[in-house]
Amino acid sequence: MKSRIVYGPLLSRRLGRSLGVDVIKNTGSKKNCNYDCIYCQLGHVEKKLRGPEAVQGGVTPGEVVESLQNFHKNVEDLDYITFSGTCEPSLNLTLGEMIREIRKVSEIPVCVITNSSLAGRPDVRENLAEADLVVATFVSGNEDTWKKIHRPDPEIKLEEVLEGLRKLAKMESGPKLALEVMLLERADGSPLNSTEEEVEALIEAIKYIAPDEIEILTVSRPPAEAYVVPVPEEKLREIAERFVSEFGKEKVRLVLKGLKKKRSKVSHQNLEEEVYALLLRRPCTFEQVEKALDIDSGGLHLIIEKLLKAGKIVEVGSSGEEYYKAS
Repeated sequence: MKSRIVYGPLLSRRLGRSLGVDVIKNTGSKKNCNYDCIYCQLGHVEKKLRGPEAVQGGVTPGEVVESLQNFHKNVEDLDYITFSGTCEPSLNLTLGEMIREIRKVSEIPVCVITNSSLAGRPDVRENLAEADLVVATFVSGNEDTWKKIHRPDPEIKLEEVLEGLRKLAKMESGPKLALEVMLLERADGSPLNSTEEEVEALIEAIKYIAPDEIEILTVSRPPAEAYVVPVPEEKLREIAERFVSEFGKEKVRLVLKGLKKKRSKVSHQNLEEEVYALLLRRPCTFEQVEKALDIDSGGLHLIIEKLLKAGKIVEVGSSGEEYYKAS
């Protein structure tokens, strides 16, 4: 099975129009990760991976380049080639080589979206350093809260993640580093990481890391745990202003639901496969699929109905909206 590459929307508005790359083949699990995040749009991890050495079915640099060359010609005006998808990309230790090979056939900037779990490993940092931009998740400066949110493999330590991100940010020839701060609340009102105490701890930890950019956002798609709810927009804006006062307006980006993204012209080969591949990576509303893949609504309705009937996707509700996701 070759690497699956799909054009689709990403969480961060920083990326604009992008082509996503998966670096682990589907081995029977829809999600390959060393975290089991409570907010993950792909649901639970059936079996957490301890590290890169536990990976089976890793995509090779040659497969990535071949897939890229086959798909790239179908999409115009890309801003990034992005490593993300159904796995944690840094789990594949050929990531750096993949990026170097991509540069031989494309001048489009490369971004890696990472959960930061392996930032403490020098070999992983060297791989990440090949990218133009690394968007790294960082949700808490408190160990207990970090564990509650990420539910990491026991061998992963927050201190190592923190130190690794700091070293990545300080690399002279390294990438631009953006921290993605996912703020969450519980449906019952009990605290997660958006309290005043947690925000202060986040700010102190981020000062230590010293990234180039900070993205503030909250959950928008159906999370793995039903008790996870988004932070209200007014509160999110207040927290963002707190970050602006500490780091400056030029470094802080507030990502709100519903922001319009630029659209690329897409030439399709198999619309049904492209819709399913998109929903395999992230739940989307009908309108999000329509805009991401530039499909007319009539044709998309037929595809959605066919996929629902075949049991390949299901419809779920979240925050008052209906989403489609791979079953």
